[in-house]
Amino acid sequence: MHELALMGRVVAAVESRVGPARVARVRIQIGKLAGVLPETVQFCFAICKRGTALEGAELEIDEVRGRGHCRRCGADVTMETFVDPCPCGSLEIDVVGGKELRIETVEVQ
Repeated sequence: MHELALMGRVVAAVESRVGPARVARVRIQIGKLAGVLPETVQFCFAICKRGTALEGAELEIDEVRGRGHCRRCGADVTMETFVDPCPCGSLEIDVVGGKELRIETVEVQ
């Protein structure tokens, strides 16, 4: 469960930036192709925030669509998985979005 390690790093990063302030909300972006499950991220965040400046904070997750660019026909396509074909049938797709995992905003009290 690498989500636990990821949320541990998110909590540590936020806590290092806010100092003694209490955090009310953290908003993160997770790409559909990032290889993490939003439900598991929520669960792990709840564990990692205990005893920190983030205790009591809400986690909001914005899911980012996977996007690719077909090398064969040049189309930009939406991807749910890495093996989604282009409408032209090609699997020669360069992923250009959807692998994100980033802190978007932090709201302090």
